[in-house]
Amino acid sequence: MRIAYLLGFIICAGLLGFAYYAQHVMFLDPCPLCIFQRIAFFGMALFFLIGGIHNPQAWGRYVYPGLVSVFGIFGAAIAGRHIWLQSLPADQVPDCGPGLGYMLETLPLQSVLEKVLTGSGECAEVSWSFLGLSMPWWTLIWYVALTLGALVFARRASQRRIFLDG
Repeated sequence: MRIAYLLGFIICAGLLGFAYYAQHVMFLDPCPLCIFQRIAFFGMALFFLIGGIHNPQAWGRYVYPGLVSVFGIFGAAIAGRHIWLQSLPADQVPDCGPGLGYMLETLPLQSVLEKVLTGSGECAEVSWSFLGLSMPWWTLIWYVALTLGALVFARRASQRRIFLDG
């Protein structure tokens, strides 16, 4: 299990590293939905790392995959919303809103979350793609793969425990 958790951490760290590379080297400024997707990958990475360090045996083999899955589902939902915004016809794209930093300084957190999750014109712009898929598509693929991977490894650990105890 330890190797699986650490592999999940390395993948998440690599994905976050690419996001920062795209921002600071390729000069692709992240929209608010992109920032929320980074938070989800950070949460997944954190619990993969803690699981790798802890190497859980009993209840922990369910807790860590569960926490990874919470962040994975959150990230997949945000990525799905982002993909939907990118697929809108040009005349239906919402207007660009203020930056996330400005909203956090001037609005209550609930209003910031509502505005970010609604999306804006900057979130509908496709500024990078690979193999015909935009960045939100790739993040969605990784959220699903990492979440399913965490759940599969938890199931295997559970079955191995039953086999050893039985």
